[in-house]
Amino acid sequence: MNDNQFVIFRLADEYYGIKIENVETIERIMEITRVPKTQNYIKGVINLRGEIVPIIDLRDRLGLPSKDYDSETRIIVNKKQDLMIGYIVDSASEVKDIPPSAISYGTFEENLSETFVKGIGKVENQMIILLDVDKIIEH
Repeated sequence: MNDNQFVIFRLADEYYGIKIENVETIERIMEITRVPKTQNYIKGVINLRGEIVPIIDLRDRLGLPSKDYDSETRIIVNKKQDLMIGYIVDSASEVKDIPPSAISYGTFEENLSETFVKGIGKVENQMIILLDVDKIIEH
């Protein structure tokens, strides 16, 4: 498997990427069952082909302004070990190869370890913010 492939998605006016190796599926927005007493960015759970999947709104998680879901809204379902988690994004566009030479890791200060950003990829004059999905669930 190519280790440089990223699923590219949009939040507000920025493009983001996550490594494709953890992406199980990309789904249209569907009915989400609310779960009481959870963080505000946890929207609830969905039933995805018999599996209960927690759903995180990435706009809320990253501190971006909320937006109503529309026909472009997608849920990117990630699988890590046996845990599946869905991330709501504005739209998911494509899979891109981003070679290591096109990724800047030292763009930020030392507190990068406290953010969800892994690095910034530059492909065809487009900046893509690469997210560390493990950190999105850890904090």
